[in-house]
Amino acid sequence: MHQQKRQPELVEGNLPVFVFPTELIFYADDQSTHKQVLTLYNPYEFALKFKVLCTTPNKYVVVDAAGAVKPQCCVDIVIRHRDVRSCHYGVIDKFRLQVSEQSQRKALGRKEVVATLLPSAKEQQKEEEEKRIKEHLTESLFFEQSFQPGKNRAVSSGPSLLTVFLGVVCIAALMLPTLGDVESLVPLYLHLSVNQKLVAAYILGLITMAILRT
Repeated sequence: MHQQKRQPELVEGNLPVFVFPTELIFYADDQSTHKQVLTLYNPYEFALKFKVLCTTPNKYVVVDAAGAVKPQCCVDIVIRHRDVRSCHYGVIDKFRLQVSEQSQRKALGRKEVVATLLPSAKEQQKEEEEKRIKEHLTESLFFEQSFQPGKNRAVSSGPSLLTVFLGVVCIAALMLPTLGDVESLVPLYLHLSVNQKLVAAYILGLITMAILRT
């Protein structure tokens, strides 16, 4: 007689719980943010039942605080802030989502979501913008200190190998015979035109100026 396959027993509290978002921010001056939605995902092959707990339940209304999620489905949990007062600004509250199998009472997994009430979305954006500006100024100051001319003097104290090589090539080009010089012993393919020598002289002048500046 064949025995029915049994699903491996899940360890209590070790089941990963997938919730989005993991942080709720309410703004006192923006009523549209007083209602937030948490989405609970169930990627598993079995159904889950869930329960939402809160550290300060008197401040929030949780629609459908308990329910079930079908396998490979998700469910939205609506949370409303009902006590928008200045005394609650900056206070961090916590929601805990506990999940379990429908036939079990023990919690297989749990996930915490933090909630914060802030006075104004504009003030928050202003603080974030100031923070970004400070970070940008700090980075700029770091690069200015890292690349000061005095600290790089040892690196730029002499011409680079490429500059020296180009200078040597230009000098050699100027020393080669010009086209039409029949008395030269240098092969004809090494004879340069007047325009080519003018370009070599111009480049040599630029290289000389660069070397003198360093």
